[in-house]
Amino acid sequence: MARRVILATVFIASSVLTGCITPIQDLHGYTADNILPENVAPGTDTRATVLAQLGSPSSESLFDTNTWFYITTRRERLAFLVPKTKERVITAIHFADDDVVDEVLKYDETHGEVISYVSRETPTRGRELGLLEQIFGTVGAVSLPQTNERTPGDPTGRR
Repeated sequence: MARRVILATVFIASSVLTGCITPIQDLHGYTADNILPENVAPGTDTRATVLAQLGSPSSESLFDTNTWFYITTRRERLAFLVPKTKERVITAIHFADDDVVDEVLKYDETHGEVISYVSRETPTRGRELGLLEQIFGTVGAVSLPQTNERTPGDPTGRR
């Protein structure tokens, strides 16, 4: 009886630990069905054939609509940890003015650059009030509204 309890405990513990150790894979972006973006032939394929073969692009160039990007990212996550990017492939297809494929470029995570953000803060004008100044700052500074009334009870100032 005790042996069965020990075996059941070991089985349950190994199942739980295996679930925590096995990475969960996520695939984001473009997923190739049959034709890879690298199989697009420059000089022969057109915008219409690329759209028919690969589908809509993940993104278009902001400054030039003649460049399409197909982006694929594979990430792995262990249990509750932050996901890590294992593979990123960006295929850029540039079209000439007559909508024929001019060039096909392939980028991966080694082509990227790390951007360091500046953590400066913009200073505000004036001075900061303390808690007591905020609470008691208006005590005694109450001013009565100035009206131009000639007749009491008539705010328009007419007689």
